[in-house]
Order: sequence, then C-alpha cells, then structure tokens
Amino acid sequence: MTVQDSSTAIDTFAAEWEEWHQRKDSALAHEHGFLAVTGLHWPTTDPQRFPDVPGTWSTDDDGVTVVLGEGEELVVDGTAVRGRHAFGVIPERGGVNSVWGDAVIEIAKRGGHDLIRPRHPEHPLRTAFTGTPAYAPDPRWMVTGTYTPFPEPRPTTVGAAVEGLQHVYDAPGRIRFRINGLTLGLTAFNGSTPGGLLVLFTDATSGVTTHAANRALQVDAPGPDGTVVLDFNRATNLPCAYTDFATCPLPPAENRLPVAIEAGEKIPHERKPAGQRAPHPSPGSARCRS
Repeated sequence: MTVQDSSTAIDTFAAEWEEWHQRKDSALAHEHGFLAVTGLHWPTTDPQRFPDVPGTWSTDDDGVTVVLGEGEELVVDGTAVRGRHAFGVIPERGGVNSVWGDAVIEIAKRGGHDLIRPRHPEHPLRTAFTGTPAYAPDPRWMVTGTYTPFPEPRPTTVGAAVEGLQHVYDAPGRIRFRINGLTLGLTAFNGSTPGGLLVLFTDATSGVTTHAANRALQVDAPGPDGTVVLDFNRATNLPCAYTDFATCPLPPAENRLPVAIEAGEKIPHERKPAGQRAPHPSPGSARCRS
C-alpha cells in the first residue's frame, strides 16, 4: 500500500466514524429522545401525581393505571383516553408510550419495577445539547478478537445506574482479545442486530475522561470461526451518562478492563461532577422527584 493509499484509507475511516457519531447524537437529541426526559417516577399502590405528567398514577399486580382529571387527556395507540385507563402488565424491558400535547409519556418496567418517564421536547438538556465529545478516531483501536459461545446462555445479574435496581441479561458467550500485550476478556450480551453482540465495560479512562459507570460497544455478528472486530472508536455512552433519569445497566464485574481504552465517547459536556448531583431515588419509593 502506498503512502497515498494509506492516507486515503485513514481519511475514509475518519469520515465514516464522523457520520456514525453524528447519527448517534441525532438519535440521542430526538425530540422525544433521552435528552428530553424530565423525570423518573416510580408509581406505587398509593395513587399519586407527578409534576410533569397529567393524572394520578398507581400500580399493582394488574399493572399501571392512570386516572385523568377533568380536562386531562392522553392519546394511547392513536385513541384519546379520559378518566381511568389501565395500561396492563408490562413485561421486563418492555414499555408503551402515550402522548400528552407535544410530550410523550413512557410507561415501562425496569428491574421488576414499573416506571413513568415523561419526555418533553423543550427540556433544557435537549435544547442546549451541542454534541458528545469523543477521542479522535484511530484505526489502532480496531481490535480483532475471538468469540466463544457458552454451552447455554448464562443469566447474568448486573447493577443499574439507579441505586437498588438490578437487571438480568442472558449472556450468550465471551470475547477474548489482546491489547498492549495483555490478553483480556469481555462477557457479551445480545446486541441490537441479528447475531450481533453488546459489551458493557469500564477501563482505566472511566471516571477520568470517559463516563465512570459504564461504556457500551456494539459488535457485529461473529464470523464462522468466531472472529469478531471490536472497534473501540465506537464505544458509546449510555443515557445515564447524560441524565439521572436513566436506569442503564452496569457492566458485569469481569468486564472492568485494567487498560486505558483511549477511544470512543468521552464524558458529556452537560454532566456535572458526581459530587454535585442529587442522589438517585430508590425504585418503589413513595416520592421520586424529577
């Protein structure tokens, strides 16, 4: 390969990365994306109102119910509802959306708890968003590894960005790779594409230049011989890097890498130091304020 060919390849690599990063930030800043979330509310059996949604909310064994007051209305599955509406039992990691004016109200279940998460387009976190800082893309952070499936998927319990909450994911296998002469491994979860994988990890940059709690990397489906490519340039923040109203999973303990992965997204501009943030409400508590 000539110097010119090498230069062209690097330029193409950087351009493709930039396009990917812009798409990722655009999705994050969608009018009803995570930057529009104004609260994380945990309904209980006692009916209660929340400041950024209409109605009085509760949950029990039959699922989440809202009782809308006079003049209040939600649109659910294209149909306007008033008075009492039952959303039914929501499966773990499932959710339904209802519309209130220009806002979307997410009703979901995370870690076995029902939650209500309003998304208002005018939320300042969204309207002031200028993009996510990141390391400059560098081909040296594209690492080839080997994926080995487990005989059976392993249920894996991990913590969450919300204190007291846990998630359980099936881990189909593990990826091994080498960086700086060290052989490392990552437990993988199912990814967002057919056959693809997701790894959650931290490394020596976590809490320094990258988000302390977790980093995420989507990995394309392994080849027939188990070969995978880990492009750490595309390591991303999860929503909890931007907002305290996210319930993101933490990495499994074995996914804490002892090396500095100086690639991918950095700590968002908008995130205050951890010591300046209010503590997370406990799931299921009677009062969970936005």
